[in-house]
Amino acid sequence: MTRTSPLAGVKTDTLFVNLGPQHPSTHGVLRVGLTIDGEVITKAVPDIGYLHRGTSKLAEVRGYHHCVVLTDRWDYVSAMPNNLVFCLAAEKLMGLKIPPRAKALRVLMCELNRIASHLLFFGTYGIDLGAFTPFLYAFREREMVLDLFEMCCGARLTYNYIRLGGVMVDVGDNWIAKTKEFIEYFKPRLDEYDTLLTYNPIFMVRTREVGKIAAEVAVNWGLSGPNLRGSGVNYDVRKADPYCGYEQYDFEVPLGKSGSCWDRYFCRVSEMRQSVRLCEQVLATLPPGEFMAMGVAKVPKPAAGEAYAHVEGARGDLGIYLVSDGQASPYRMHVRAPSFINLAILQEMLVGNKVSDVIAILGSIDIVLGEVDR
Repeated sequence: MTRTSPLAGVKTDTLFVNLGPQHPSTHGVLRVGLTIDGEVITKAVPDIGYLHRGTSKLAEVRGYHHCVVLTDRWDYVSAMPNNLVFCLAAEKLMGLKIPPRAKALRVLMCELNRIASHLLFFGTYGIDLGAFTPFLYAFREREMVLDLFEMCCGARLTYNYIRLGGVMVDVGDNWIAKTKEFIEYFKPRLDEYDTLLTYNPIFMVRTREVGKIAAEVAVNWGLSGPNLRGSGVNYDVRKADPYCGYEQYDFEVPLGKSGSCWDRYFCRVSEMRQSVRLCEQVLATLPPGEFMAMGVAKVPKPAAGEAYAHVEGARGDLGIYLVSDGQASPYRMHVRAPSFINLAILQEMLVGNKVSDVIAILGSIDIVLGEVDR
């Protein structure tokens, strides 16, 4: 005898729900308009712009040196690559040759910043899914990295350390010793993270089959960074288009398999191991010499032209397009912000999933709204 469900054929009304803009799990001021049918999402519309400050336009009335300050405010948990990418583009316009020591210090600072950024993701993603303890571990180590930055340049969030022609100040023997001490302390902590969260059965159930992005879809949406590599696409700017001497260092690019939330998470945790390898190599081969190029004008006026530079930031392929008209300020500056592009796929990813999985999917993209809105 075949039984028919008493709910068969019953039509339900859809419900519109606002996620954010004031919600801890949005990791910033973001609103996602969700249309749900029961517990299933039928439509998702990200609403951005709450943090817009118009930095691209502000650059048009500021000198090139002053524009570096603006970059700190984009991805404010990984500001070193922001400083770097603008300087690389401006240095192309100016024809500056950067000393080897300055290049090595840029790599070192960006990799330390990558570790600090991924630690923030690791800790907060655990909280998103109900695991509070990893947050305490992550912020313990992150404070150590921020202490190193503070010891070097006096700042813990917006550094303005990488400057046109090199870096703000050289590092001393004491700072190098402290950095080596941190690295030795940090390496075994990565194994603790795997025990705490990575292979936690509950965490894996919540993330292993959720929010999958096929490789072709990831490429079509223009994703980059761990969100792209989590889908198995081997693209990293440090390998594909090396800068600052990355081609001379030995490191691997971690890849995921199925493009799930867990794959994206695992790529970031694995990247911290590779950043440690890079830091060790830079410290072992740190060349002597100047930390700033000669002949950097106080008020640069590059010849008319255009330049593009991109780096592998903590959230993906971060690019800067600069146009000079020969004056003291850029004629035009455009930012290719990876968080902005990575966020766009959310409207496709969330449809068909349950409300309970929204936070897991959103957190796995690891956006920073300062970079989205700018």
